[in-house]
Amino acid sequence: MYPLSSEQARLAGEQRRRRLQILGLNTVEAEDTFDRVARLAASFTQSPLAMVNFINDERQMFRGMYVPTSPPDDTASPDHGGIPFDLSNLTREAPGDYGFCPHAVAQGSQLALDDVFDYPRFKGNPLVNDLGVRSYLGTPLRDNTGMILGTVCVADFKPRAWDRTLRERMQELTETLLSDFKLRDSLLAQQQELFAVFDGAPFPIMLTEGPNHLLRYANGKQGSAFGMVPQFSPGRTVLGGLESIGVFNAMDDAFRTGRPTTLPRVSIATYDYPSPQEFNFLCTPVRTSPGAAISGVLTVAMSITGQAYHSADQQAFAANVQERFENLGASAMPGSRTESRGYRP
Repeated sequence: MYPLSSEQARLAGEQRRRRLQILGLNTVEAEDTFDRVARLAASFTQSPLAMVNFINDERQMFRGMYVPTSPPDDTASPDHGGIPFDLSNLTREAPGDYGFCPHAVAQGSQLALDDVFDYPRFKGNPLVNDLGVRSYLGTPLRDNTGMILGTVCVADFKPRAWDRTLRERMQELTETLLSDFKLRDSLLAQQQELFAVFDGAPFPIMLTEGPNHLLRYANGKQGSAFGMVPQFSPGRTVLGGLESIGVFNAMDDAFRTGRPTTLPRVSIATYDYPSPQEFNFLCTPVRTSPGAAISGVLTVAMSITGQAYHSADQQAFAANVQERFENLGASAMPGSRTESRGYRP
């Protein structure tokens, strides 16, 4: 049933994690696009549960979810198995081996279970014991490169037949997300072009992603001053010097409040200078498009040791980068037209 060995499965999970990180999908945050797909799946299949589930090598992330607001009419029926209806503890993440979606991903094809009790290997699954799920239909979710990232799935509290029409419609719904993945790749390519402009900037710049500040980008000056670290590594852990002087606390404030945070006149030894220098750090929250949720923090460090410096210059630079990021996102929307100011380091 499963074409992959355990080692191959492990490597496939790591590849999915890397791809999800690149696409900005390796977190549990809800997203309207995926919630909408989950609602559509629940609607046309008449299912009480539906999810858009991304799976890495450690956990499952339900970035799209539809759950009932009240118990189904037949929760007390014999078909339901006597398991009480309780979704109060249902969250948007689960262990990597929980439920049936990992099986659909592993086999690389649709998994239709009309009654999980008919399958000894599935009857004792925690999803059955915890939620009372009796039937399941999961479709592998492939991106525009063909990689399976997770599933779009529906489930019911009673046995039911997933006929051919429902299976085909679930496949078609899953394929509608290809355009979203293509758009994300297009934006990433444009971001890389933007990053290239700042590679030669004479001051350290880094862009981090999410509340854990995973390193998305760092220019050459950032690496030479504070250390070269792998992409997507947790900044607070790998950049201990910046953590010790409070830079990541300032980044926390910027991400949480949505307002720029300044850390003025802090002293730190750098790898490229023989003695400690004083820096001003400006941490600016970043959105990928106007009105979108904060996705990360842009941190610009400017040395003020032995030179005249005006904070307005740093703020203008950060505002320029923020505007260009938002313009990239806005320009990807149908019918939008944007212009951005140029910057030359």
